[in-house]
Amino acid sequence: MTEKQKPLLQVRDLRTYFNVEGQTAKAVDGVSFDIRENEVFGLVGESGSGKSVTALSVLRLIPNPPGDIVGGAIHFRGESLLDLPWAEMRKIRGNRISMIFQEPMTALNPVFTIGFQLIEGIRLHTGCSKDEAEVKAAEMLDLVGIPDGLRRLSDYPHQFSGGMRQRAMIAMALSLTPNLLIADEPTTALDVTIQSQILELMLEMRTKTDGASILLITHDLAVVAETCQRVAVMYGGKIQEISEVIPLFEDPKHPYTQGLLKSLPRPDQGKVRRLPTIPGIVPSILHMPPGCKFADRCPERFERCDREEPELREIEPGRFCRCHLHDEEGRS
Repeated sequence: MTEKQKPLLQVRDLRTYFNVEGQTAKAVDGVSFDIRENEVFGLVGESGSGKSVTALSVLRLIPNPPGDIVGGAIHFRGESLLDLPWAEMRKIRGNRISMIFQEPMTALNPVFTIGFQLIEGIRLHTGCSKDEAEVKAAEMLDLVGIPDGLRRLSDYPHQFSGGMRQRAMIAMALSLTPNLLIADEPTTALDVTIQSQILELMLEMRTKTDGASILLITHDLAVVAETCQRVAVMYGGKIQEISEVIPLFEDPKHPYTQGLLKSLPRPDQGKVRRLPTIPGIVPSILHMPPGCKFADRCPERFERCDREEPELREIEPGRFCRCHLHDEEGRS
């Protein structure tokens, strides 16, 4: 790892559990990864795999009860986020680490104007005047494609469409040019043209802060291929594969990753075909299988998969995979 690639965020053996009617739901169960400086790191997987809970855990936004970070470590530029007092953690949120939340309809407070919610964070972290913060907030709305930003600051969330609310949240997250931007499905409510503009804006804003990086959580593998340097594939609350993005698309190692990529349309092949699907559904986090979490949906399944959980191993330099097919014992 070069000097420019030193780790910005390090997550080690993160475990975030929820108490649900007397049962323990292991939403994130032993997740480890690094995000380097100057990197766009993708986190992909089906709904229910633990991606958003991982992101919320980094910012310590897990509601307690019913959730709790029960183990692991999270270091941001060498500083342990899990050991910080709440007052210090608040100084980091929205400033050094910002997050674009997945659901624009509920992430904004309906009783405050868009301007109040934008200006509040800018003033809190910079100490600037209200007028200066207002100018900055209007500029950010213009940047994310909301015209006449200064006038729209006085609008309430219900006066914005779903796509406009999404853009307002993006403006809020980017307003202080954070060191780490966590983008959880940032373009879900946007049309294709605006999606491209927002992704370009995120990448451009990243260059304005030295060493800044993005954690991009998405279902859109095409976006991952275009924007990310490395990607982690998540399933059943665990990381199943980590790789540089090009090797992952050219030669996926985990059967789950292979299934995700096979389901992508391939117009370059010049013929219409029925897209293959992964059979079954994501298992309930209340009733996870004892062995490999993907075993009951895996075409490569064998007896050992049902009884023994595979470890996440480095199978090639920089490539990690959680599968018995790639460990020393193999199918034995």
